[in-house]
Amino acid sequence: MLYFLSQLGDTLTAFNVFRYITFRTAGAVITAMFFVFMFGPGMIALLRLKQGTGQPIREDGPAGHLLTKKGTPTMGGLMILSGAVISTLLWANLSNGYVWVVLFVTLGFGAIGFYDDYLKVKRMSHKGFGGRQRLIIETLIACIAAFALSRLNSGVYSNSLLFPFVKDLAFNLGYFYVLFGGFVVVAAGNSVNLTDGLDGLAIVPVMVAAACFALIAYLVGSVNFSDYLLLNYVPGTGELSVVCGALIGAGLGFLWFNAPPAQIFMGDTGSLALGGALGSIAVATKHEIVLAIIGGLFVLETVSVIVQVVSFRLTGKRVFRMAPIHHHFEHLGWTESQVVIRFWIISFVLALIGLSTLKLR
Repeated sequence: MLYFLSQLGDTLTAFNVFRYITFRTAGAVITAMFFVFMFGPGMIALLRLKQGTGQPIREDGPAGHLLTKKGTPTMGGLMILSGAVISTLLWANLSNGYVWVVLFVTLGFGAIGFYDDYLKVKRMSHKGFGGRQRLIIETLIACIAAFALSRLNSGVYSNSLLFPFVKDLAFNLGYFYVLFGGFVVVAAGNSVNLTDGLDGLAIVPVMVAAACFALIAYLVGSVNFSDYLLLNYVPGTGELSVVCGALIGAGLGFLWFNAPPAQIFMGDTGSLALGGALGSIAVATKHEIVLAIIGGLFVLETVSVIVQVVSFRLTGKRVFRMAPIHHHFEHLGWTESQVVIRFWIISFVLALIGLSTLKLR
């Protein structure tokens, strides 16, 4: 919304600053963070009042969770989404199609997660929305977004999977790119959802990934930087840096209340939405493989669940003491803080590795 002030730059030089993506990204970070700081306590109090006993805790989970986490309200993703969406609408160029597609996925996945959280609280069970129905709706939203993103990208690689390290190395998927892009978005959403099991565990890696993609979007959206750094130019995606900034700011505000012991849980409302947002940004910038590296922690959590389920069904034995894998380490004797901080360190390392895949001169 504030972007229109840049149009006054010819007559009022002071408004020229609104033309710069870097300035508006910083503004998005601060605005989203301030919004969550200001309205977070009120939203937590309201959710605690409405939910009563809070989010149901898995009975088969670590025993300590039944004592320390019982009564904590969920749906904290509403705080994140409110701050991120309002900040994006305020600072982003709303004539940019990429911004609207990412918001569509974010809010769509957030709505699915909200309904799932609602059913869990209403039924007082950790089982919410049916997995098959939820997956179908997620896939529909993701494929619509992938199709829109491929249409927005008028370049020769609009339907191609690009590989890191080498410019112009691509595999043209044709019409199947919509299915591939949809898979990336759905996988990202559910991977973050599986990671969200301990206080602060998911939100920091999400912010790390958002920061990385803010840089990637800025670089590939600039004809000069992309040419100099040997990256494939995707016009218009630079504006997604502002969206990433809004996610970072809202995440910082949420972490203030989610730091252990958490006053509120993100819930599926937040985890699905944030994962979907990252997935759609990766598809838009043509860095799907890099997302798998930067978000390697989310991949690890997902793989641990898949391995556990497959092993138990085929052999009747479990590979891990409990899945996702962060619970496995709790059963090994790690404290919750140790698991969270060590997983944060892994996330930072993977982010550096992911950024190093960009073929810089």
